[in-house]
Amino acid sequence: MPRPSSRISGIVPSGKDGWEVHSAAWARKAAGEDIIMLSVGDHDFDTPSQTIEACVTAVRGSNHHYTPLPGLPRLRQAMAAASSACTGVETTPDQVIATPGGQAALYAAVQAVLDQGDHAIVVAPYYATYPNTFSAAGADFTVVETPAEDGFQPRAEMIRAALKPTTRAILINTPNNPTGAVYSRERLEQLAEICREHDLWLLSDEVYWTLGGGEHISPRSLPGMAERTLVINSMSKSHGMTGWRMGWLTGPEAMITLLVNLNLVTTYGLPAFISVACAEALENHYGVKDIAERYAARRTVFLDAVRGMNDVAVRGSEGGMYVMLDISEVEPDDEKFAFAFLDKENVGVMPGSSFGEAAAGHIRISLCQPEPILREAALRLRRFASSYRREAA
Repeated sequence: MPRPSSRISGIVPSGKDGWEVHSAAWARKAAGEDIIMLSVGDHDFDTPSQTIEACVTAVRGSNHHYTPLPGLPRLRQAMAAASSACTGVETTPDQVIATPGGQAALYAAVQAVLDQGDHAIVVAPYYATYPNTFSAAGADFTVVETPAEDGFQPRAEMIRAALKPTTRAILINTPNNPTGAVYSRERLEQLAEICREHDLWLLSDEVYWTLGGGEHISPRSLPGMAERTLVINSMSKSHGMTGWRMGWLTGPEAMITLLVNLNLVTTYGLPAFISVACAEALENHYGVKDIAERYAARRTVFLDAVRGMNDVAVRGSEGGMYVMLDISEVEPDDEKFAFAFLDKENVGVMPGSSFGEAAAGHIRISLCQPEPILREAALRLRRFASSYRREAA
């Protein structure tokens, strides 16, 4: 075939995307093996029935046509209300744009603030797609690690040290995937100070905001930050709608107006019947309280089950859908540990290094399984870690 563009071939330049252990676990499960999948953040339960019924009603109600590029007015109104609750800043529909999922909102944000050759700072550990999203924009980026011993909280002095004359943006995620860390107000205020001093955009991924385990603090609410913050949000986690692909971006009205042009050449609007169902789900908070309580209970169950495990320490793990375990005392090579755990105990987890060097020597545990399965997985982990040490000795 003719040569592909460097824009496409350069998105994942190494050909390695960090999902190798998950892919191996998924392939074995698909082949019929009894594998406990703790490697992916996809709910083990269905979308709330009220949302499904809203979608069926919308399909039968002839919602089959093109929608406005920034989203249906009713949907944008509902998203604006959700953003007001999420960020603590009163938000109008003209300050939000609907996207096909949170990843598309992140892509839109990166495209909106970075020209080719511009520089950004990515606070790690990060969701696995972050570096590739910057590569797709032709942008340069520096990964700034957050120390595990500090609960994966960002440190302002490390971010300042990474600034360049071409730096235009900082990307953060709180509550964090993969660590479950929830950034403190103090650390967010320090980040905001850097953004104001250097006239930077702050890209804030807040898709886990309803699962934080406490008060959610959005940097958009801090002084002088609403005008320079783009908030990525999604219905996937909060409303149990991973496969529906509905997200949105919140920001200054002038920027959102410009981003309508990106939808013109990418999504050309979103499915009408899904938009109507999502609007109803947002308006009525379908599933939100139940999902938040479910993951809080699961986190408690799993953390109780691993408490006191020799040479395995919990890091972060305050919110979101994940627990981060430091297994470096057992095996410093987290990918080697994860593959061996899969082979010996039939449990699939994600190596921490898939999310940046800050999480090297860790494994990420997804809480997207019922409590009895999480207890069983913890039992297998305890057994495996103990036998691994004996074999290594």
